[in-house]
Amino acid sequence: MMKNLFKSIALVAVLAISSFNQTQACTGLRLVAEDGGVIFGRTLEWSAFDINTRVGVVPRGYKFTGLTPDGKKGMEYTAKYGFVGLDFLDHDLYIDGMNEAGLTTAFFYHLGHAVYNTYEPANASNTISAQELNNYMLSKFATISEVKEGLKDLTVVGVIEEKLGFELPLHWMITDKSGESIVLEYREGELKIFENPLGIVTNAPEYDWHMTNLRNYIGLSENAHAAKVINGVTFKPTGAGSGMLGLPGDNTPASRFVRLAAWGQTVRPTETANETSYELFRILDNFNLPLGPDGGEGASGENEDGQMRSSTLWTSGWNSADMTLTFHTQHNRRLRMIDLNKINFGKGKEIKHITVDETKEEDIKELKL
Repeated sequence: MMKNLFKSIALVAVLAISSFNQTQACTGLRLVAEDGGVIFGRTLEWSAFDINTRVGVVPRGYKFTGLTPDGKKGMEYTAKYGFVGLDFLDHDLYIDGMNEAGLTTAFFYHLGHAVYNTYEPANASNTISAQELNNYMLSKFATISEVKEGLKDLTVVGVIEEKLGFELPLHWMITDKSGESIVLEYREGELKIFENPLGIVTNAPEYDWHMTNLRNYIGLSENAHAAKVINGVTFKPTGAGSGMLGLPGDNTPASRFVRLAAWGQTVRPTETANETSYELFRILDNFNLPLGPDGGEGASGENEDGQMRSSTLWTSGWNSADMTLTFHTQHNRRLRMIDLNKINFGKGKEIKHITVDETKEEDIKELKL
């Protein structure tokens, strides 16, 4: 399946160049139910080819070794917590995941802004690559406060992803079981941590820029505009939705951030995290992107492998109250669920894998008349 993706060194170079010139399109959202139950979800976009995501089940006690730019062994660490994650390109590197303590982490493209710590070979034993940071956080931490403290002295560096040919420019959204959320960014070699009260993230530019930009949209409302009388003429809204007039509709990260803020703050009241998942998928499904040269990371007509149906490869929902993962994919819109309560994270020493699509086609139920 992957054999035709990387036919030559030249193709790898083209992939690297094309992905750096396209719209960045991953979108993440946290919602909180009335009873305090928390659910986090995201869309994952990559347009050039199917990254063949698997569900990985990482047991408690699993031993990781970090990657470094010069190939030396990086930090060696052991998983204090078992976790479930969604990986890419047959690596045990996780795009997002949730551990048995209910901590969720996810990385998002941050093109043009991610500058990691400086690599010092003498410090290799305290170093991991950016694409491993989710592994580390899910393995080690249960709360946001633990994440903040635990990352202070960790060295996170850029390491070329061998199957793509370039360093992944990333930033991260982390949420714990209480609903507290932060965004992590590496700028000019330093870690920056931002409180994330709205529970949203997209891509470039920096998170604090996005929060400032929201000031341009404070007139948005879930309530319809009232009629106005001008020179004796009454002007009424022409239909429903007038309160959101001015909401940007394009797929740039800035516009998606504004839409997430607007829709995430106007959801219907939901009593439980399970009920809140309906709102999560309803909102995130509005961010699905079609194929095309401006459709998402990695987009390029020259590089498509013929299997793609969408730039949005999958949408995930991590329910830290019920401890479940729910997701659908570009090939099959049926929701699938994994119950972390039924996993014995203390049993076994190897990572178990489950393919997200048994077959790459829609699961359609015929109704009998």
